[in-house]
Amino acid sequence: MKAFFPYAKTTAGVTVRVAPRFLDEQSDPAAGAWAWSYHIRIENGTDDDVQLLDRHWIITDGHGRVEQVRGPGVVGDQPVIAPGGSYDYVSGCPLPTSSGTMVGTYTMATRETLFAVAIPLFSLDSPDARRVVN
Repeated sequence: MKAFFPYAKTTAGVTVRVAPRFLDEQSDPAAGAWAWSYHIRIENGTDDDVQLLDRHWIITDGHGRVEQVRGPGVVGDQPVIAPGGSYDYVSGCPLPTSSGTMVGTYTMATRETLFAVAIPLFSLDSPDARRVVN
């Protein structure tokens, strides 16, 4: 699974895996626009149902500019993940630079507690970014 999901982090028995992909067909470097999708898999390794309540992203572009995004759920959903189960979704991120990073947290809940689950830091790299040498 490491090859498909190159980034992973486990917090309190919940594992978040990430696979970013550059979207050449939605990018226009001449106009200063680059786009990525990212596939997230959240795996519940606990003995309780967990519900994803909200998300907090920290998105940093190639010039070091930071944008924070907070909101309820993911892609319009606040999934409940059974013990041993998983939840997958795909979303996207545009940037005004050819590279950047994303990292964040999900607020999760069991019947008894709220807790933060780390989303691993992952890199957004376009083919342009890999060719540029500064």
